[in-house]
Amino acid sequence: MTEAVFRRIDCHLLNAPDLDAAIDFYQGRLGQTLIWRSDEAVGFRMPETDAELVVHTRLAPETDLLVRSVPDAISRLITAGASLIRGPFDIAIGKCAVLRDPFGNVLTILDQSKGPLKTDTAKNVVSRTEASS
Repeated sequence: MTEAVFRRIDCHLLNAPDLDAAIDFYQGRLGQTLIWRSDEAVGFRMPETDAELVVHTRLAPETDLLVRSVPDAISRLITAGASLIRGPFDIAIGKCAVLRDPFGNVLTILDQSKGPLKTDTAKNVVSRTEASS
C-alpha cells in the first residue's frame, strides 16, 4: 500500500491586522493558549489536537497540511494530476508549496525539515542561535 502524502493538519490560518487585538480575542475572550508570537503572526493551542490556530497579519486564511517532505509531496501530487501554483519556498520550520488539485482546490503543504519554532519564556519566536536547548 502507498504511504499517505498528507500526515495531518498543521494549522488553520486566519488573518487579522492587529496581533494584540487577536491575542485579546482568541486568548483573553475565547481561552485559547498562546504558544508563540512573531512580528507577523501568533499561534494558539487547540486542546484536543496538535494542530495550531495561527493568526497572521499578511496571509489570507488557509489550512496547512503537513507532509514528510515538500519536494517529494510535490512530485507525487503532480504525478497524480495536481498543478504547482507556487514553491517550494523556505519558511521558518521547513519548506512550503501551494498546489491545485484536479478539482480546483488549493492545497498548501509544508514540512518541518528545519524543526519546530523556538520561543523564549514570553513565547516570542527567537532565532535558532538565540534559543536555548
